[in-house]
Amino acid sequence: MSDRLVSDTPNGSTTGTEDSGGARVGRDEVTIVSRAASELTPTELYELLRLRVDVFVVEQECPYPELDGRDLHADTHHVWATSSDGRLAGCLRVLTEAGGVLRVGRVCTAAFARGTGVGGRLMQAAMDLAGDAECVLDAQTYATGFYARFGFEPEGEVFLEDGIPHITMRRR
Repeated sequence: MSDRLVSDTPNGSTTGTEDSGGARVGRDEVTIVSRAASELTPTELYELLRLRVDVFVVEQECPYPELDGRDLHADTHHVWATSSDGRLAGCLRVLTEAGGVLRVGRVCTAAFARGTGVGGRLMQAAMDLAGDAECVLDAQTYATGFYARFGFEPEGEVFLEDGIPHITMRRR
């Protein structure tokens, strides 16, 4: 499994969208939360994992082992957005790789929040957390422009993961 962004608009537009119940979710109607793995409650971890499975395994039809053992590492940090009505709008995680490089991964947005700018707010929170540290991610190719807004540049060749074209991107 790689680092993925799921968004209706690869350019990260900030307009609101409606969910199936008609509730409008705007850019300023989410709360961003950032916690070390050791600070997560069981309910928070469950909700993060459930969204990731809903998006990557079910929606994108990519059966893979989501539980990779890294979500509870001491150096893993989780960032998520919660809508004003308490729904999980999106999430990502930041891992520490060899040499202190940070890996941004499992970037996803719930269907009801796509196109609202939630992905951009999550990435900005991850970059604030990373500071000047070098960061890497594996982006779905359609989302390279989104990640470029945060200083990431493509490196290497496009590769397929779960049948989806990806490219490694790095921010130095």
